[in-house]
Amino acid sequence: MTKETGTGNDELVQMSNSTLIARSTFGGFLMGLANLVPGISGGTMLLAAGIYPVFIDALADMTRLKFRFRSMLVMGCVVGAAGLGILLLAGTLKELVVNQRWVMYSLFIGLTLGGLPIVWRMAHPATTGLIVAASLSLLVMVSLSILESLGIVGSGHANFLTLFFAGLAGASAMILPGVSGGYLLLLLGQYVPILNAIDQFKDAISARDIEAAMVPALGVLLPVGVGVVSGVVIVGNLLEWLLRRFRQVTLGVLIGLLLGSTVGLWPFQEGVSPEAGDRIKGVLVTQENLDEIDPEDWKTRRFLPTGAQVASSMLLVGLGFGVTAGISLIGGREPESK
Repeated sequence: MTKETGTGNDELVQMSNSTLIARSTFGGFLMGLANLVPGISGGTMLLAAGIYPVFIDALADMTRLKFRFRSMLVMGCVVGAAGLGILLLAGTLKELVVNQRWVMYSLFIGLTLGGLPIVWRMAHPATTGLIVAASLSLLVMVSLSILESLGIVGSGHANFLTLFFAGLAGASAMILPGVSGGYLLLLLGQYVPILNAIDQFKDAISARDIEAAMVPALGVLLPVGVGVVSGVVIVGNLLEWLLRRFRQVTLGVLIGLLLGSTVGLWPFQEGVSPEAGDRIKGVLVTQENLDEIDPEDWKTRRFLPTGAQVASSMLLVGLGFGVTAGISLIGGREPESK
C-alpha cells in the first residue's frame, strides 16, 4: 500500500495554528467575495492568501471522512469567513449589477481574463490535447452565450432543480483558480435571484422575523445549499482526479471556459422597462402588476455606447485584469494537483 502525498501536507504541518487561522480566514473572506462577483475565482483568492494547497488537502480529508484537527480548522475558517463575506455584501453587489450593468460587466470581463495567466502557468507547456480541449470548451461557452441572448437559457426561472444545479456549478467552479462560480450563476440566470434571497434572509434575521426568513431560506437557499455540498463532495473530488489523470486536457477545458465566458459579458446592455402584454418569468404583465415588476427581472437589450463609455469600459477591463492577475502573484507559487 503506497502512501498518498498531498499538495499542502508539508505546509499544513509546518504552519503554526495562528498562521493557519489567519490565512484561512483571510482567504475564506476573499473567496466569499469572489463567489459574489462574476469573473473572479474563489480559488484565485485562496491562492492569493497562500492557503490554496492546504485547502485542497483539507477538502480531500473532509470529503473522505478523515477528520484531522488541522484540516477541520482550515475548512471551518475558510467556510465561515466565506459565508460572512457573502452575507454582508450580497445586497450591495446585486444593486450594482442591476443598476450599473455596463460598468460592472466591464469590470467582470477584466477579472475573468485576469485568471487566464493563472491557468496557463499551470498548463504550460501546451499540448495538442490542451488546445483541442480549450477549443471545444470555448465553442460550448459561445453557444451558451448565444442561447442566453435568445432567451433559451439564463431566463432567471428559479425552481428547486435549477437552484440545485446553480449551487452545484458554483461550488464546482470555486475549487479551481481561474474559474468563476459567479459567472456560471449569471449564465444560468440565477445570480441575481440568489443574491436577492441572501439579502432578504439577512434583513429578516436582522428584524428577528423568522417567518419572513424561512421564505428565502427554504425557497432558494436550501436547494442552492444542497447543490453546493454536492458540488464540493462529488465534483470537487472528480476535478481533483481529472487533474491527476488528465491534467493537460482538464486545464485546456478551463482555459476555454475562461475565454468563452467573456462573450456572455458584453458590457453595453441595459434593462428595458416592461410594458403591458410582455411576459416576465412566464407571467403576463398587465397594467395592474406593472409596477410590481422588479428592475432585476427586466429584460435587457444592447445599446450603442458613447466614446466615453467605450474608453471607460476599456479602463475597467484593464483594472479588472490587473486585480486578478496581481492578486494571483501574491500567493507566490502556482497551485499543484496531487
